[in-house]
Amino acid sequence: MTPTQIPLRIRLRDSSVFSSYLAGRNKPAVDALIALALNAPPTCVWLHGPHGSGKTHLLQACCVQWSERGESTAYVPLRELGGDAEALSGYGDLALVALDDAELVAGNDAAERALFRLHQALEERGGHLVIAGASPPGALGFRLRDLASRLNGGLVLTLYALDESEQLRALQRRAQMRGFELPEETVHYLQRRMPRDMASLCAFLDRLDEASLIAQRKLTVPFVRDVLRRADV
Repeated sequence: MTPTQIPLRIRLRDSSVFSSYLAGRNKPAVDALIALALNAPPTCVWLHGPHGSGKTHLLQACCVQWSERGESTAYVPLRELGGDAEALSGYGDLALVALDDAELVAGNDAAERALFRLHQALEERGGHLVIAGASPPGALGFRLRDLASRLNGGLVLTLYALDESEQLRALQRRAQMRGFELPEETVHYLQRRMPRDMASLCAFLDRLDEASLIAQRKLTVPFVRDVLRRADV
């Protein structure tokens, strides 16, 4: 297998690396993920937190870090793959599997059995299963007892949404890594007019970057106001 396995047409985002993630209160969780090593416990790490707290970003960052070490990885976004239990098959011989939207597994007997088999295979080889879910595993109602026991017995990490000042720094860091300047007043303007979660703000920042390149304009408040008006946000 190649060092990084991406199912179907799923691609890792270029920006989803540890260095582009502003940890804030999530630093203990980020440090725990960075410290994961082959053939060292825990087998399973579970991430949970509100929408926009960076769960997908961190799953993909794990894949990037391990791939850069030459290890085989897979990012498996269950929601994008229709929640199909078959999406969990064939990854047991990898070093790290990052599973997104794990709440879609709970209560699905076939998917729970597939996840249990994947956990067993990775555990036997010293690999890791990094999972993101909407809630802690104990709150999702897994019916397969052996699976529930393993998920609850792994490392469970809580992520928190960034506050406004952290969002400012995170967006400016993202802009800097993409090679453009994002003034503080522009961020404040966006925060007043956009949903406050980082997923929405980052998605619109990417849109602004593209618009500014086309128009050859800086991301001033008047330019952003014009983009927002045309986007009907």
